[in-house]
Amino acid sequence: MAVACDPIHGCHNLFFPSNPNQNPDFRNRVCLGVPVKARGVFPSNGRKLKAKLGSGVLAAALVGVEEVKGGLGLDVVAEGELREKGFLGVRKTKLVCTIGPACSSLEELEKLARGGMNVARLNLCHNTREWHRDVIRRIKSLNEDKGFCLSVMIDTEGSQIHVLDHGAPSSVKAEEGSIWLFTAENLTGSLPLTVQANYEGFSEGILVGDELVIDGGMASFEVIEKIGDNLHCKCTDPGLFLPQAKFSFWRDGKLVERNYGLPTLSTKDWADIDFGISEGIDFIAMSFVNDADSVKHLKNFLSTKSSRSIQVLAKIESLESLQQLEEIVEASDGIMVARGDLGVEVPLEQIPTVQEKITYTCRQLNKPVIVASQLLESMIEYPTPTRAEVADVSEAVRQYADALMLSGESAIGSYGQKALSVLRMASSRMELWSREENRQTTLHQCQLGVSLAERIAEQICNCAVEMANNLGVDAIFVYTKHGQMASLLSRNRPCPPIFAFTNDESTQKALNLRWGVIPILVDLSDDMEANISKTIDLIKTKGMIKDGDSVMLVSDLTQTSATSTASQAIQVKTVA
Repeated sequence: MAVACDPIHGCHNLFFPSNPNQNPDFRNRVCLGVPVKARGVFPSNGRKLKAKLGSGVLAAALVGVEEVKGGLGLDVVAEGELREKGFLGVRKTKLVCTIGPACSSLEELEKLARGGMNVARLNLCHNTREWHRDVIRRIKSLNEDKGFCLSVMIDTEGSQIHVLDHGAPSSVKAEEGSIWLFTAENLTGSLPLTVQANYEGFSEGILVGDELVIDGGMASFEVIEKIGDNLHCKCTDPGLFLPQAKFSFWRDGKLVERNYGLPTLSTKDWADIDFGISEGIDFIAMSFVNDADSVKHLKNFLSTKSSRSIQVLAKIESLESLQQLEEIVEASDGIMVARGDLGVEVPLEQIPTVQEKITYTCRQLNKPVIVASQLLESMIEYPTPTRAEVADVSEAVRQYADALMLSGESAIGSYGQKALSVLRMASSRMELWSREENRQTTLHQCQLGVSLAERIAEQICNCAVEMANNLGVDAIFVYTKHGQMASLLSRNRPCPPIFAFTNDESTQKALNLRWGVIPILVDLSDDMEANISKTIDLIKTKGMIKDGDSVMLVSDLTQTSATSTASQAIQVKTVA
């Protein structure tokens, strides 16, 4: 690789060899010869750093942009945040809110959207299909009428044993010493202190003296009598009994492991998935995934049934899923760390290290990861979180999780807006502190690409982020069809935000889960330089970028022009 250094003009050509492996240390050999200020503004002459590739590798970089429907397809909340806080103040961690009775109205959904919600999650364990359809359509109307960019996620129920009915329409308090009947019989009406399970074999192998634990410890019972398949249990640890609660059995301090032979996706789940496809949802979170094959099966099904791309997220919530973690991550489009159910099977003291391992593995394999369950559990009932909860949220941000998720806090809690505000403020503050302390988590850059084109794109993104951080550019612009290069940039957790321009709506919605990515829906053309300028002008018109700001530009688009030169470029421009 030849490097030309001009300390006066700062104009540099970086020639990448056709085989990127020939010079594995080329990044360390780049000599820019340019004094970089605190904010790292690139020289005002705006010259470009280009990296040419051999012909036939990747067709031309940096394809231009046209305006969509008379305006820029940018989320109004991100737009306002950029104007108010500037590039370095933009929150990078994405926020997911579970939608329930407490926040399902159009007004409440809009409040969550304005409060920073990026993805709305619908747990199909609860409520009717008609209820979910109404919520999805309200979200879509907010996107169309108010200028939001909200993605919709449905969460399958799965074949895990859980409660069908516990005698109350919402949560109920289990009092110490009270005697409860757990049964799989179909009951007429709701009977006090009676719990109906969803699976008739739920009590197989259970003995008198075993402990029945609700939702990983929300309440506990001792089995005092077993009559047929029914269990009479005495409450030993009082607590809150939520609708559709999951339960597990323990004996002598160890989980009673049983294989029910139930499929990952039930008959109801497949009907729910068909419903989600018809309603145009963006993500499906699979509950109780124990192997990669079930994920692949669903993805194959979606590829034949859906005309648009729907991302499949695997929920890690069992010992089996941890034992096959890498295979599941590779097969999935993303991961949810479901700490509530995971905490049932994993000792409490191991949860922090398990969470960090999952988060790191996802980042290494370039898959978005959501940290979920009990982040601000106390805010279901109280207007302020515990300090321990804030510390927990901050630790997830420090680990560079792509997203944080509210469950009961937003779905049934009285302070959903405040809980979302706590997530937003805590994540923004931790991101700022990490940047100030230069606490970049060391990432082992395992090679992900198989083909030469994929490996080159990966190397360019690695180099682009290193250059962006060293030069202190204000933003990274990436032009992408399917979001691959945007995801590779996000994987490296750059200091500046990533503006991802795409003409595919499903790609825009998928990028809502990527750390630091601001997805923008635009029309893409084949005129590189003119449309780069047009894109910058559009952002500048919105008041989000100003003269003197420096922007790095990369792309994974393929030019169709017969006269185009096959190249991939990293460009740095100064706005003037």
